[in-house]
Amino acid sequence: MLVRRRKNKVRNSLDDRIYYVFCYAFCILLTLLVLYPLIYIVSCSFSSGQAVSSGKVFLWPVGFSLEGYRRVVTYDGIWRAYGNTLLYTVGGTLLHISLVMICAYPLARKGLPHKGFFMVFFTITMMFSGGLIPSYLLIRNLGMLNTIWVMLIPGAFSAYNMVVARTFIQNTIPDSLLEATQVDGCSDTLYFFRFVLPLSKAVIAVLSMQVAIGIWNSYFNAFIYLSNEKLYPLQILLRNILILSQISAEDLADPEEAQALQGMADLMKYALIVFSTVPILCVYPFVQKYFVKGIMIGSLKG
Repeated sequence: MLVRRRKNKVRNSLDDRIYYVFCYAFCILLTLLVLYPLIYIVSCSFSSGQAVSSGKVFLWPVGFSLEGYRRVVTYDGIWRAYGNTLLYTVGGTLLHISLVMICAYPLARKGLPHKGFFMVFFTITMMFSGGLIPSYLLIRNLGMLNTIWVMLIPGAFSAYNMVVARTFIQNTIPDSLLEATQVDGCSDTLYFFRFVLPLSKAVIAVLSMQVAIGIWNSYFNAFIYLSNEKLYPLQILLRNILILSQISAEDLADPEEAQALQGMADLMKYALIVFSTVPILCVYPFVQKYFVKGIMIGSLKG
């Protein structure tokens, strides 16, 4: 009997090892598939324009060069667009999170009158929209065209994020805490700022990161509502660089000169992608620990 038990333990241990090896290999493969495009972009940004245009770069930089970054930092309007993007991202995120939390807290309270009506009212906005043309006419009639407000106000609220924040508050903060603070004479406003917000750091961090990434990478609102180059974000500038470089390369009769110009355009493109991604990558490690907790707790119940 003892020999059979030992054989079963060895057999189970071997099966577990095979299973873990397969899982690790699969995870490593997925990681490499995700990392390779990032490594390729970084390698191209540090390569020479000729190597990029001829397709010689696969994994490591070929003909190490900082010319792409030099052209990016000296490009006309790059720092202004960078500042605009930072302004839109920081301001839009603060405004978005403020409105979401202010709306989520009362909807998380059990004694709110007509709570079901308000939830239906917010949920409808997740299913229907006015469309592009009515939205443009509304923005124009409000006088927000070619202003920073057109980049902040239209996306200042999300019903989905509000539902996530409301569910987080309901599942995390007990009602007994509110009753205890009310006994001590704490008002709703003081309870919201002193207790609800500090205890909601996880969901605030998750939503802030998601909103910030969305605003940082967005270009559609700027493309539709902005015609003043001084208000362009970084993504619109990247688009303009690519378009201008392609037109100039096509107009040249010399193939070698056209290839060199196209290589420099590709080099600037990769350098600008890295240049515009660094701030988000620097912020992510500080909020990474909140991601799993905030997403899981906020999505358990509707």
